[in-house]
Order: sequence, then C-alpha cells, then structure tokens
Amino acid sequence: MAVSDRDADFLEYVTAHRGRMLRTARPLTCGDAHWAEDLVQVALTRLYVHWGKVRREDGAARYADRILVNAFLDERRRLWRKREATTERLDDAAPTPGQDPAERLTVLDALAKLPRRQHAVVVLRYFRDFDVQTTAELMGCSEGTVKSQTSRALATMRNLLHEPLDTLESLR
Repeated sequence: MAVSDRDADFLEYVTAHRGRMLRTARPLTCGDAHWAEDLVQVALTRLYVHWGKVRREDGAARYADRILVNAFLDERRRLWRKREATTERLDDAAPTPGQDPAERLTVLDALAKLPRRQHAVVVLRYFRDFDVQTTAELMGCSEGTVKSQTSRALATMRNLLHEPLDTLESLR
C-alpha cells in the first residue's frame, strides 16, 4: 500500500516534533511518562485529522502545542471528577545533571496540587520557556489571565513549598 504525500508529510512532522511534544507533556503530567505518551498520542491524532489545513498554514507546531494543552486540560477535568490519584510518577524520568531528585519531586508534588489552568501556565512559562503572549495563545485566554494565573500559581507553590521558587529554574 502506497503512502500518500499527506501521510508521508505527517510522518515526517511526527518524527521531527514528537520529542518536543513529550518535553511539554512530561511536566504537564508531573512526570507520569505513560500519561505524557497518551497526551501526545491524543494530540497527534487530533492533529492528523486537520493535517491538510494545518500543513498549508505553516503553524503546525503551535497548533500541536495548543491541542496538547487542551488535551491535558480536558483530561485533568475528567480526573478531577473521578478524584483518582496515581502513585506512579517519575519512574523512568532521570534527573538532569546538577539537579536534586528530591527537590524535583517536591516541586512536582506542589505543581500537581495546583488547579489545572494554573498548572498548565506554570508548565508553559517555566518548563517550556514560553512568553506570556505565546502562553495566552496556547491556552486560549488573554495575557492578563496568564499573568494572574502565574502569580496565583507561584504564590500557592510558595506556600506549599515553604520556600522561594528558584527551584523552578532548575526544572527547565
């Protein structure tokens, strides 16, 4: 069976960008590798459905990031309703050099306790280094909302961690 140009083009995109998408999904899921893979798979499936249009617009990466964030927010909503918690986290996520694994776990635990939109804002701003404007576009909200959600999230994390948040810098 011959692969269409559309499929070949999409496969090339996936090969080039799947790792970047996983680097976004991992902190969204607080290191849950399986959930991160699932989010990326959902995002890629949704992206494929619209690939003909997206591919022509040259905004596939931004569109894929938006789908990924929306998939996370949707899933987090569902999980919140079920009130299920997982104890499986960071099992295969090795810390980066110079990073204290205990500190990383502490920060990720605090991150997991944030409301879903604040959680997403922190991940996009501090783990992915997106600016306020890009974060607002990805989340479908105003820049002011991103700023206020970031401020609230950092204040909550400061209270949960009982210390300054220079630790976020080390998680990038």
